[in-house]
Amino acid sequence: MKKRGGSVKRGILGGPLFMGPQTRIRMGNSTLSCSLPRLAVFVLTSILLLYLLNTTLFSRKSDPRPQSYNSTYPLSQPQSLEGGITSYAIGILTDLDTDSKNGSNSWRSFFKRGTLLQEPGGHYKISFEETKGDGLEIRSKLSYGGRGMELSELVVFNGSLYSCDDRTGVVYRLLLETKGIVSVPWVILSDGNGLESKGFKCEWMTVKDEHLYVGGLGKEWTTPDGVVLNHNPMFVKRISPSGAVEHLDWFDVYIGVRRAAGIEAPGYMIHEAIEWNPLAQKWFFLPRRASVDKYDDVTDEEKGTNFLLRLRPGHLEDVEVLRVGGSETIQNPSHGFSSFKFIPGTNHQHIVALKSQELKGSIASFIMVLDSEGNILLPETKIGDFKYEGVEFI
Repeated sequence: MKKRGGSVKRGILGGPLFMGPQTRIRMGNSTLSCSLPRLAVFVLTSILLLYLLNTTLFSRKSDPRPQSYNSTYPLSQPQSLEGGITSYAIGILTDLDTDSKNGSNSWRSFFKRGTLLQEPGGHYKISFEETKGDGLEIRSKLSYGGRGMELSELVVFNGSLYSCDDRTGVVYRLLLETKGIVSVPWVILSDGNGLESKGFKCEWMTVKDEHLYVGGLGKEWTTPDGVVLNHNPMFVKRISPSGAVEHLDWFDVYIGVRRAAGIEAPGYMIHEAIEWNPLAQKWFFLPRRASVDKYDDVTDEEKGTNFLLRLRPGHLEDVEVLRVGGSETIQNPSHGFSSFKFIPGTNHQHIVALKSQELKGSIASFIMVLDSEGNILLPETKIGDFKYEGVEFI
């Protein structure tokens, strides 16, 4: 007896797996007869082919493309005023040490805006905005050992503003918004060669060849009375615009610069202010402190220096040693350099620099201008009773 749906035919492969009831689909005056299992296989195969075509032909469109480096600097253009005066917008920020804690789970730094005026003849004036409180707060909830947001430097990199917490090793991107400053964690730097659990104690930051260089104290890590524990602060981190980190051993560089200044172990030199000069193709160092004697926590407070050291990469035997002010006499030995930047438009010949003091519990910060030969263009001017450790043109 014939079934109403007609006789069952075998598929190409035959066998019961591809056999099944047929379904008639009426289309106009015609009738399409198909096997449900075959239809299912056809649909699944079609979906698979479409997926493969999509991934091979169109996936590249969704891949992140490497973006060109944003070399904008400074972030805002200098303004030309009457009388041949040029006005630069600058920013400074604090390292409050243990006072950075604000509440049970929050840490902060203060940011202050200022104006640097360059007058004809290379004369300078500096002023800062009057703000409520101590300045704009930069907040974070990240900490290490109960401490955090002890920001030690300020730098423009790839078109944005960055800083680094010397407790956690976190590099923050700082977003300057109308209502305040937002800190966005970007990279975490591990101490030493990058295989340490502790965060890197970052102290200086500069830009070279479209990479961000972040350095530490540049001396051996010691106990309070000078016993050497490790050389982790003598590494430098090289960070690409995408956030890839290389760990560079600068032991020979730091020792070579120290030796050029006439200091050998157990003497030391502490760095918080190092910049790359792309025009001169040299590293510039304004050491914070230095001594021919073994490190000691108490006496170190008055070991400020007036060294200006210049080094061409690969020429450790030829470090240029200059003195800020042209004299070996140090006027204020408790004042040490904490940050500096080359002033835009001066062909990297003029420098604005911060100095800070930590003496018997007394804290203060100062700002000055000098040239690349160490001549003073604007003497030290007191900013306030905070430790400011970062200055940048914004």
